[in-house]
Amino acid sequence: MRAFKFLVAGAIALIGIGTAAQRTSPLEPPVTEERVEEGAPRPPAPAAPGGARQLTAEDVNAWLDGFLPYALGTGDIAGGVVVVVRDGQILTQRGFGFANVERRTPVDPARTLFRPGSISKLFTWTAVMQLVEQGRVDLDADVNRYIDFEIPPRDGQPITVRHLMTHTPGFEEQVKDIISTSPDGVTDYVELLKRWTPERVFPAGETPAYSNYATSLAGYIVERVSGEPFDAYVERHIFQPLGMANSSFRQPLPDRLQPMAATGYSQASGEPVPFEHVGPRPAGSLSATGEDMARFMVAHLNNGAGLLRPETARLMHTTAAPGVGPLNRMMLGFYETSINGRRVIGHGGDTIAFHSYLHLFMDDNVGLFVSFNSSGREGAVSNLRNALFEQFADRYFPAPADTRRVDPETAAEHARMMTGTWVMSRGSKSNFLNIVELLSQVKVSLGADGELIVPLATGLDGQPRDWVEVQPFVWHDLNSHERLAAVVEDGRIVRWSLDGFAPFIVLDRTPWHRDTAWLMPALIASLAILFLTALLWPIRAVVRRRFGAKLALEKRELQAYRASRIGALAMLLAVIGWVAAISMMMGDLVNLSAAFDGVIIVLQLFTWIAFFGGLAAILWNLWSVWRSKPGWKAKAWSVALLFAAVIVIWVGFAFNMLDFGTNY
Repeated sequence: MRAFKFLVAGAIALIGIGTAAQRTSPLEPPVTEERVEEGAPRPPAPAAPGGARQLTAEDVNAWLDGFLPYALGTGDIAGGVVVVVRDGQILTQRGFGFANVERRTPVDPARTLFRPGSISKLFTWTAVMQLVEQGRVDLDADVNRYIDFEIPPRDGQPITVRHLMTHTPGFEEQVKDIISTSPDGVTDYVELLKRWTPERVFPAGETPAYSNYATSLAGYIVERVSGEPFDAYVERHIFQPLGMANSSFRQPLPDRLQPMAATGYSQASGEPVPFEHVGPRPAGSLSATGEDMARFMVAHLNNGAGLLRPETARLMHTTAAPGVGPLNRMMLGFYETSINGRRVIGHGGDTIAFHSYLHLFMDDNVGLFVSFNSSGREGAVSNLRNALFEQFADRYFPAPADTRRVDPETAAEHARMMTGTWVMSRGSKSNFLNIVELLSQVKVSLGADGELIVPLATGLDGQPRDWVEVQPFVWHDLNSHERLAAVVEDGRIVRWSLDGFAPFIVLDRTPWHRDTAWLMPALIASLAILFLTALLWPIRAVVRRRFGAKLALEKRELQAYRASRIGALAMLLAVIGWVAAISMMMGDLVNLSAAFDGVIIVLQLFTWIAFFGGLAAILWNLWSVWRSKPGWKAKAWSVALLFAAVIVIWVGFAFNMLDFGTNY
């Protein structure tokens, strides 16, 4: 699913995967030639504007040959497919590297199936628009009209189909059973929908927050309204009309297609990733060849030909949801990826191993699809696919650089207004996985020369981007096409985002009681106090025994002292338990399922006992110390222990560690 990296490991990805040992890939990936029908006429090359290269198969192929083999080798990426369509035809389709490293099977764009991840959503949204066109679905109707269970209202307001298509129903993230490499660990998507409805944490229509649940719900609406199983509906009404014979949403794949499936890898030099089973199937389970994806792109570039009436396709492609300033926005299912002044819509997709992007240059009748079957060394594929898109646009659709600048004094003030701690709209908000936000808040600061430092947005070199303000509260990176824009209310910046994810994720200021600017230092100090308390207790006992000394405490005072040490140890173990549990869940996908529920329940019970039992013991010790006459060190440490306990419990409440439940 797209942007899995936004939930965990500091960036709130849906799934964080441990990386294999890094080493240089020994592979020299082969290149397969594009398939061109014998005698098929080539469309004439368009006239190239100033500075642009002519968009021809020969030029694209020469560019790709100089780009991708080296990029795959240095990035430790097994293989990939690139397809370019223009004026209703495949201009070129290329396979690079290996579909299977062990067997040295080259990628064939016409026969190798890749997993486009959340690009699957475009097929679900196309299916929805077919039913809208037929008058069987109303974009602005309550979704409860079409389903056999209820999505509760928020503030009396329902969710509409339009909200689902624009990622604005206000749902928090749903992670449990989202993906598994074991077929036994997969729950049917309808069961997932009905088992637990993610909490609506934003008012409908106001805040974009990417939601696989929302798309899966849309797939169920298609199934309910059409009377056909979702997989069968897509096959009959999308794949068959377009001749997409080598595509499927089914898991596992049909027998005929299984030998054609590319093997996924974390890195080409590492172990293969088994076939990935996506829980919310309509949101991400597609398998397709590059050639089949070309057919889908051509249909949408040609006003939905074969799928939708022209007016329906235009409605889907041009109806924009409100966004952040001039940044890219959500359409109805598609989202903008506009570049160089060109109107571009598309979608990205990520699973564990596969990483893809689809871009449609709507006014140029050009489409670009790329997909890779490895994350690569240090996530190299993310930069690779972005660089492919940007360099493709700069090569064939260039535009002058934006030379506008806000005056230095105003720019300095606006940069200062951006500083602070921010939290993403996408994430688990109401359950224990909310603890990830403790690590993923984004701290915007100023550099030595007053420049804007945004850790979330780094360049290809891994360094902070070089932001310049080109118009009030709109910044442009000097070394890429990335833009940042902010929303100002009452003279204060309250929200911002980046072009790369603005259609479906925004960042809002962190409430004070959850702000890691003060809370993280306090938590680190608290854990240090608890650790030292637990560590020094047995050490001091050994030292006293060694030298024949006694602890000069009365019986009740001694009991309070020992209880406080046990309480400190228990609180520390509870925190360690959560760190270990979440690491295990993100390190092994089997643990993102009901199989791990027992661990979660035990940990939740232990946390309550440890936190509040520990607090009671520490308060008893504080009372005991201050009513007797020990030295100032004992009194100071008893206060420090209370501080540590309060902060840890504060974090427990603020980030839902103290909630009960196994839905997340």
